[in-house]
Formats: sequence, C-alpha cells, structure tokens
Amino acid sequence: MPKLINLKVFKDFFQSQSAGGILLMICVIISLTIANTSLGPALENFLNKEVGYHSDALHLRYPVLLWINDGLMAIFFLLVGLEIKRELVEGELSSIKQASLPIFAAIGGMLAPALIYALVNLSSPTLHGWGIPMATDIAFAIAVISLLGDKVPLSLKIFLTALAIVDDLGAILVIAFFYTEELHLAYLPYILVCLALLFALNYFNVKRIWMYIIPGLCLWYFVHGFGVHATIAGVLTAFFLPTTEDDQESPLEKLEHLLVKPVNFFIMPVFALANTNIKFESAMLNGLTSPLSLGIILGLIIGKPLGITLMSYLAVKLKISTLPSGVKWKQVLGLGLLAGIGFTMSIFIALLSFSEYENQLQAKFSILIASVLAGILGYLVLNTIAKRGAKSV
Repeated sequence: MPKLINLKVFKDFFQSQSAGGILLMICVIISLTIANTSLGPALENFLNKEVGYHSDALHLRYPVLLWINDGLMAIFFLLVGLEIKRELVEGELSSIKQASLPIFAAIGGMLAPALIYALVNLSSPTLHGWGIPMATDIAFAIAVISLLGDKVPLSLKIFLTALAIVDDLGAILVIAFFYTEELHLAYLPYILVCLALLFALNYFNVKRIWMYIIPGLCLWYFVHGFGVHATIAGVLTAFFLPTTEDDQESPLEKLEHLLVKPVNFFIMPVFALANTNIKFESAMLNGLTSPLSLGIILGLIIGKPLGITLMSYLAVKLKISTLPSGVKWKQVLGLGLLAGIGFTMSIFIALLSFSEYENQLQAKFSILIASVLAGILGYLVLNTIAKRGAKSV
C-alpha cells in the first residue's frame, strides 16, 4: 500500500512540476520581451524599489528583487527541503540500493561542469562562478521530458526527479559553504535557539504545521542577518518537519502538498519574470566566447551529460548500483543532456557569484542559451531513441 501511495505522490509531483515548467517558459518569454521594449526601465525601477519596515530593532526594508530572491525563494527552498527529506525517508533515496545511482549520477553531474568551468576560467577573475553550471532546473527538465509522454519509461522520469533532488541538495551545500561572504556572529545564538526549538517540536512529534513555520520565519531573519544566504533557512526548517513511512499523511507531506502549486505556479514564475529580464545587446553575442560564457555553456552542455553518464556507468560496472528497469544507456545520456537545463538555480548562483551587473547579465544570457540547447538536444536524443526502439519492435 505505501508503495502505491508513493507512486501517486510522485505522479502528482511530476504533473505539477511539468505544468509549472511550461508556465516558467512562458514567463521567461514575457520577461525577455519586456526587457527589450520601452517597458524595460519601468520593470527595473519596480524591482529596485524598497518596500517593508525598518527600525533600530528590526530591519525588513529591502528592494522588491531581494524580497523575491531571498524571501519567496526561501519558500521554494522549503519545498526542496521537504522533497529531499521525503525521498530520504520513504522515496527513491530511502535505501542505499535505491539512492546510489541517482546520488552517483548527481555527483558526476555537479563535479564535471564545475571542473570544466574552472579549467576555462582558471586565469580569469570570473573563476568564482564555478558553481553556476552545477545546477539542474527540476521544473524545466521535467517539463521537457513530459513532452515525450510514454516514449520514455516511467523509471527514467523517476531517475531524473531523484537525480535533480540530489542535485538541489548539492547546490544548497555549495551556496551555504562557498557563496557566503561576511558572517555576523552576533546572530548565531538566535539561530541556534530557533534550531533547538524546531528540534524540540520534531522530538515531541508536534503535528501542527504553523508551530514550525513561526520559528522558521525567525530563522530566516536571523540567517539573513548572519550572512549565510537566507534561503538556507527554508531547507533547515523542512528537515525538522515530521514524516512517516506509512500511508497516513504526515505534516511534511501535508505542507508539501500545500506548497507545490504556489511554488510552481507563482514563486518560480515570479522569479523568472524578475531575473530573466535580459536586454539583448550585440556585445553579449561577442561575450559568448569569453571564459565566463564558455565555462557555463560547456559546463551545462558537455559537463552535465558527461559527468552523469560516466559516474552512472562506473557505479553500475562496480556493482554498487543497477540501471532502473527498462532504461538504456543511450537514455541516460539523453537524461544527462536534460539535466543541463540549469536555469533557476544556475541564475540564482550567478547572482551570488558576481556583484558586477555586466557579469550577472552575461551569465544569465549564457545560462539561457545553454538551457535552451540542453532542452532541445535532450528531447531530440530521447525522441530519436524512442523512434528507433519502436521500429525495431
């Protein structure tokens, strides 16, 4: 019974991610259109407008763009944290045998792009952006693979989802450890108090979700003040939500169900609208040969499929893992290409990597180019494999 419920949860999640990914594509097109018309400056002014409350004791007045990237995206990371924990407890990552292949694949898919970017940018001031091509945009990747329908096995879709979730965890750790600047230690005791409270709620199996949300909001404020990116607070809060392996809906699953649609149909589209407002200039095309752009594009287009396929092959050959049922090695390569759709998380890391507007803009343009190419190539490879398979039957 639990297995059937887990499969239903996955299908609901997959369908929502798929539809959300299509909406995300529409918002990217709208944002690019606005940025390249007379409405562009008005959008920039709106995003830079400061809103909120400020006093000597409480500072909550920030630009709209920061509220989106640090505030709304903390909810996105809360959902990511819930998904990771659920998969670890009762899903595709709940046992070493189940988790090993997507974990190895995700590690390869993070290390190879980072290494390629670092080699290309070794003597460049943009070396700090090595984390940009490590990420996979789960919504976009799932949206593309969903277009193939039953041409690809369900096990491949589950593999992609599990891989992307591990990838998200890797990106979270990279942000926490490598993209944190100055730390304000005065906030640390308050962070520890919030974590202790969340731990106590989990320990005593408190099931009321709002009792986790209140210390989670406080944790967001103190983490932001501490200097670590505030979105990490969302992940930390998620890990304390209780869940079970039986068929009863746990607080974690309940909150996940509540958040999936708002995140996929509001938060991520808003993020795309705010962060892909790229004004195209001729210099950007010339910039595609710069170390920054080449590192991102080669990392996502070549590094992702190379790292995922090689690490998966090694894990299977060493008999640590097995390929999912009905999945062929050519399909793993196609899946690796789809994982090169970095978009949301890649843009997020690019904004943390560079303070210079020109580098941010060039990075976003490169991510957009690479993600579109990865999506097209991944779709074509998987579709071609499916057609050849159908002819041979």
